[in-house]
Amino acid sequence: MITLNTKEKINKSKMRVGRGIGSGKGKTSGRGVKGQKSRSGVAIKSFEGGQMPLYRRLPKRGFNPISNQNIAIMNLEKIQSYINEKTISTSDIINMELLKKLKLVNKNSQKLKILGKGEIKDKVNIEADLASKSAIEKLEKISGSIQLKK
Repeated sequence: MITLNTKEKINKSKMRVGRGIGSGKGKTSGRGVKGQKSRSGVAIKSFEGGQMPLYRRLPKRGFNPISNQNIAIMNLEKIQSYINEKTISTSDIINMELLKKLKLVNKNSQKLKILGKGEIKDKVNIEADLASKSAIEKLEKISGSIQLKK
């Protein structure tokens, strides 16, 4: 076992630059001659000599997942309000195509999710990709139907 006092010197003293030619680190203090890097207060971290730096060449992605699917969400109260406004009729099958055609959801949306916020009074047929439990329960209560695509 090695104890501290038998070990060779652990803490080497810092090299003192610029202390005479005989020290080996005198005159230019290991910084070469002239130029930007020989001066003090220089930080050229990602500078690439005028070439477009790597961090600017690559696209920004941030926290947006690449595999993100645009899911349009529709609450039952919203569907009811569209029925009351006569935008949607109760005989129609409410699906993604109909909602896109009527411009009620974004055209970039790929899936439709039905959520159970609010009440629905009219019997409707819905065709969606996803639905919450509460939405399914409320639709079954008024004997409406919901078909979930697999």
